[in-house]
Amino acid sequence: MPKIEPFEKFTERYEDWFERHRYVYLSELEAIRKLLPKEGEGAEIGVGTGRFAAPLGIKLGVEPSKGMAEIAREKGIEVIEGVAESLPFPDESLDYLLMVTTICFVDDPEKALREAYRVLKHGGALIIGFVDRNSPIGQEYERNKEKSVFYREARFFSTDELLELLGKVGFRKFEMIQTLFHRLDEIKEVEPVKPGYGKGSFVVIKVFKGSHS
Repeated sequence: MPKIEPFEKFTERYEDWFERHRYVYLSELEAIRKLLPKEGEGAEIGVGTGRFAAPLGIKLGVEPSKGMAEIAREKGIEVIEGVAESLPFPDESLDYLLMVTTICFVDDPEKALREAYRVLKHGGALIIGFVDRNSPIGQEYERNKEKSVFYREARFFSTDELLELLGKVGFRKFEMIQTLFHRLDEIKEVEPVKPGYGKGSFVVIKVFKGSHS
């Protein structure tokens, strides 16, 4: 079962987090925008309330939480209720897929990535944004996990773990950028986006589907 209960129950609290951490959100958005393809047909997996899809111009999303899907629809996004491990798309039908922190909440991360691989066209891109477990914010989340209605069930990845899993599934050509170089409560403006990983708490990985798996 996808871990949707807290998102159904506390949708307003989820939205409120983005308001309170406005510059964290804007920094993450900026990082994703840098690696997101400018054209082609794409979808966001775990689209939530459309916080990322709407400003990034993504018109299609998959979301298991009815409450969140409803808010995303109000923003003009076509939302299909479903889970990452069983995507409602035909083989090789999309040019790109975006997942923002979704990988932390799926029941079976490898299966979710295999599904992403299946629905992407050859040469299609998967873009994953996540909080690196080994980073300052990642460590803070890990420490306070039990107190968080959202992260109690989450499984955080380090960048290396995720890269290994992506490679195992068959993805190629890794591109990485990072942002959020301060603690959450210290971020008072949009943070820079830098190449690589290891310093910033929020990492965006872009990988491609090769011509053979």
